Amino acid sequence: MRILQVSAEIFPLLKTGGLADIAGALPLALQAQGCDARVLLPGFPAILAGLKDGVRVGSFGTPWGESVEVLFGALPALSTQEHTIYAYVLHAPGLYDRPGNPYEDANKRPYADNHRRFAALGWAAAHLAHGLDPLWRAQLVHSHDWHAALAPACLAVWNAGMGPRVPSVYTIHNLAYQGVFWPQNFGDLGLPGHVFSVQGMEYFGQISFMKAGLSYASHITTVSPTYAREIQTPEQGCGLDGLLRGRASHLSGILNAVDDAVWNPATDVHLQHHYDVRNLTGKARNKAELQAAHGLSVDADVPLFTVVSRLTEQKGLPLVLAGLQEILSRGGQLLVLGNGDTQLEQAFTLQAKAHPSQVAFKLGYDEDLAHRIFAGSDITLVPSRFEPCGLTQMYGMKYGSLPLVRRVGGLADTVTDTDLETLDDQSATGFVFNDFDVQDYRRAIRRAFALYRRRSDWNRVRQTGMRIAFDWASAAQQYTNLYKSLI
Repeated sequence: MRILQVSAEIFPLLKTGGLADIAGALPLALQAQGCDARVLLPGFPAILAGLKDGVRVGSFGTPWGESVEVLFGALPALSTQEHTIYAYVLHAPGLYDRPGNPYEDANKRPYADNHRRFAALGWAAAHLAHGLDPLWRAQLVHSHDWHAALAPACLAVWNAGMGPRVPSVYTIHNLAYQGVFWPQNFGDLGLPGHVFSVQGMEYFGQISFMKAGLSYASHITTVSPTYAREIQTPEQGCGLDGLLRGRASHLSGILNAVDDAVWNPATDVHLQHHYDVRNLTGKARNKAELQAAHGLSVDADVPLFTVVSRLTEQKGLPLVLAGLQEILSRGGQLLVLGNGDTQLEQAFTLQAKAHPSQVAFKLGYDEDLAHRIFAGSDITLVPSRFEPCGLTQMYGMKYGSLPLVRRVGGLADTVTDTDLETLDDQSATGFVFNDFDVQDYRRAIRRAFALYRRRSDWNRVRQTGMRIAFDWASAAQQYTNLYKSLI
């Protein structure tokens, strides 16, 4: 099967969050299942720099009059000895060669023409499914998140009624980020007028790229079974729950996985000291070096809690701040890596200054440091208000850092709470609390301290989590079966 994966970012070339990790790992996993999987990406400088031997395969005109070249080449950074990942990259410097991150300028303001920048991505997918490259034509287009959500709509209206429609899969990575724009931008998208309707991409008088994907995709997936159920409710449906309930027979959850070639404490290139479930000596050394590097007291006997996350309310960071005294009063430590909401950044900065031997804050995102944090920490905090899947709790388990999470979305699907029963049957992997409130969160913190004092039980829970294989084989098989049914 010829499958075209469409996303705005891809690890290790360009990453702002977990989407890039998934976009980078899935094509290889699909190739291992026998698919001819290629990727389509915007021509951001980091992506163009990673494209080897790029050649022009064609071009197309955008609805607003701009010409976009499509380059084809290999991505060595994603390839292995067994499989080469090939990519189509949009070469349009006027759209993609800019400072800041892929979506915002240096002042964290979304680019005013984001609707054009990602409409071009959707139309490119449709062109590649209809012969832009004379040597390869996609049989199915799989697009990820709102940036690629226009692809199903473009495919649906291409020669409408004139022949078989190229099927599409649309994956929701986070329903809260929908790509909503003013209605006056609709004319730039090149879609017929009926698409701007309640049955199409109209969203409370505006246009929503996310809704276009949900309305026109042949099938919708999201990144965990629990989240697939949650988004059909008013509480977590972000105004789209009615549409999702209406498409429930075309909606499923496929749990994300972890790339073992990237996230493995026994082989991780970012670590000074490697270790595995049979010998954890390296983890103790990593912890001591992590504490020293960030000004924390070097002490093997105090639990080190960590956060690696975008700093947003969704991720539960207000709970972390409100419950910080529970950690500090018991002698624990907290290390936070992330950026996002300015008020949260300032709050963590103040806490680090007030408690320099117990709290450290690193502003921004640093891939190398993220790996070292998982390797050196004892507890990974993911107390999210909602969480489609979450990868950090899986990284934590693989690195022997017990996740402390809220029972929601993919967190509920991946972490087993520690209690007498799960200790007895050796299924416990972390700490799970139910309600998004400070009291429930603090109780989970106290339970983490209690288990930490029982070293044999702590080590057994840690080893259980490290042995779980969150590999891509199962997820890729589920996607492959879905593609077959649609093609």
